[in-house]
Amino acid sequence: MKYLVLIPDGMADETISSLGNKTPMQAASKPYMDALAKKSVVGTVSNVPRGMVPESDTANMAILSFDPKVYSKGRSPLEAVSMGLTMQPDEVAYRCNVVTLSEGGDYDDKIMLDHSADEITTAEADELIKSLDAALGNEFRRFYTGVSYRHCILWRGGCDTYNFMRPHDILGQPIKDYLPSGEDGRVFYELMRASFDILEHHPVNEARRARGLRPANSIWLWSPGKKPALPSFKQKWGLDAAVISAVDLIKGIGLCAGMRSIDVEGATGNVHTNYDGKAQAAIDAFKDGADYVYIHVEGPDECGHRAETENKVLSIELIDKKILGPVYEYLKESGEDFKIMVLPDHPTPVRLRTHTIDPVPFMVYSSRQSHCGVDQFSELSAAKTGLYIPDGYTLMEKVLFQNQ
Repeated sequence: MKYLVLIPDGMADETISSLGNKTPMQAASKPYMDALAKKSVVGTVSNVPRGMVPESDTANMAILSFDPKVYSKGRSPLEAVSMGLTMQPDEVAYRCNVVTLSEGGDYDDKIMLDHSADEITTAEADELIKSLDAALGNEFRRFYTGVSYRHCILWRGGCDTYNFMRPHDILGQPIKDYLPSGEDGRVFYELMRASFDILEHHPVNEARRARGLRPANSIWLWSPGKKPALPSFKQKWGLDAAVISAVDLIKGIGLCAGMRSIDVEGATGNVHTNYDGKAQAAIDAFKDGADYVYIHVEGPDECGHRAETENKVLSIELIDKKILGPVYEYLKESGEDFKIMVLPDHPTPVRLRTHTIDPVPFMVYSSRQSHCGVDQFSELSAAKTGLYIPDGYTLMEKVLFQNQ
């Protein structure tokens, strides 16, 4: 049995008036998802436990069968692992976004304009991170370049319990009330403020302004955590598994679970990614002996954060056409039995521009057994089936691996 798990990150949403009061899932032309959903087990699942922040690390751990309440230690350590960094027991990792803050005035009075600095390129960001490390790094803390706007600080003896605000949750808002504060937060505040002085007129940012792009003029720290430890996916399920993602966080989860992480050239983490390359990487992984392939696609989530309704619909359509379609056709022709599970990790509503904790729709198709599913794969149709999995980490065992 082969297993394909496809995660269109943040795909679930609310109805939107500009889409005729449909959700992006309902509005998108996705013939493969809808056709498979007619023969699938369809329902809803809560991937994020109540009381936990609806972040992608928590949700994707749950989908991969790891209880977030036990194993979630923050997303930054997982990203550090994906970046090839070796964390020591006394080190804390911090996500270090390069963001765009408004110009003029005191630092505290600035507005969060963009949590991704117009999705800055990795090459540009690398120059900025190196400048920050040279100026602000020391024997206790170092800055490391990740992908696009997502970077990392490793801090020996750092605090792993400080409750930072997530930058994508305060888009368009003054940052004053969300900056690190108090005695515990002072060192983080001073570091962020110092970064603005270094980055505001950095040559990279001056060149971006000249091209009409937003500057990455500050860092924003969040999601601290210590070295993670996940059980082996293969030991738990007896499957050779691979993960395909453009996001360091998802790669890190896979690597910590002993899965093979496959990089795809041109995979960006936004709507303009290499969909064809991801599909081919999955097909090649199955050909190379993988039993279980986990494809994560960030596009719908980024479109939700950026309030890009049309692009969110487009990203869903491209995932269906360029990833699900080709991999399904390959599996169908392979002669082996297979299952396909499709679900977002969490909703990222365009209206809210951030993640929510609401249940998400899922579908599980089996080449062995046809089920009475739904006519269209959407939030509403999935909820109407009445099948609800309250603990996302049990979904694989209860649904995907059921009735082998």
